[in-house]
Amino acid sequence: AGMKPNAAVLVATLRALKNHGGVAKDKLGESNLAALEKGAENLEKHLENLNLFGVPVVVALNEFPGDRSEEIEMVMSKCAALGADMAVSRVWREGGQGGEELARKVMAAAEQDTAFKFLYDLEVPLKNKLENICLRIYGADGVTYSKAAENMLARYEEMGYGHLPICIAKTQYSLSDNMSAVGRPRGFIVNIREVRLSAGAGFIVAIAGDIMTMPGLSKVPAAEKIDIMPDGEIVGLF
Repeated sequence: AGMKPNAAVLVATLRALKNHGGVAKDKLGESNLAALEKGAENLEKHLENLNLFGVPVVVALNEFPGDRSEEIEMVMSKCAALGADMAVSRVWREGGQGGEELARKVMAAAEQDTAFKFLYDLEVPLKNKLENICLRIYGADGVTYSKAAENMLARYEEMGYGHLPICIAKTQYSLSDNMSAVGRPRGFIVNIREVRLSAGAGFIVAIAGDIMTMPGLSKVPAAEKIDIMPDGEIVGLF
């Protein structure tokens, strides 16, 4: 579309950072500065990734009820050390007024001089694009391909689709293709098991790990609670 961003906003929460620091889901509301320190490695990697594109970044810390000031201050100091501005968003509680600080910082960032650049040249081979993403964005040590994926990549290039950008479908819970590898994993390999062509949309989809592309279900989908009783009544719909 020819559009280029003037700034980027990286959204984070204390709960997510503590989860990346190894805290169980039912303990995320508790204060844990050590886990927050460890989980901040994930935030650092995302900041590094955004810096690759040459635009200023503002971190939006989405506040939850019960978030503690000392934890917020720790994240703020981390962001400052990494050269990123941060604002706490309290829109959930204060409405638009709770997002004014964030809005002002984003506006200020967008007015800075930028040198936006893409991660890769569209004309390089599809494998180069994939490896560029996996090594530079995810932090992988390498990429492996199934025989089917190898064949499809070669075929799409032969068909004239080698110039298309890459979309990688993988777990959202980790920088790697392993959902249990939280934080900032290192020393891993991304496994591309399948490659699909979305010619109408204009991109190539690489399937990494054991991700299922559709439907997009939660860990415990509602279907697990639905049942039919002996008398024919359906329960668990609501």
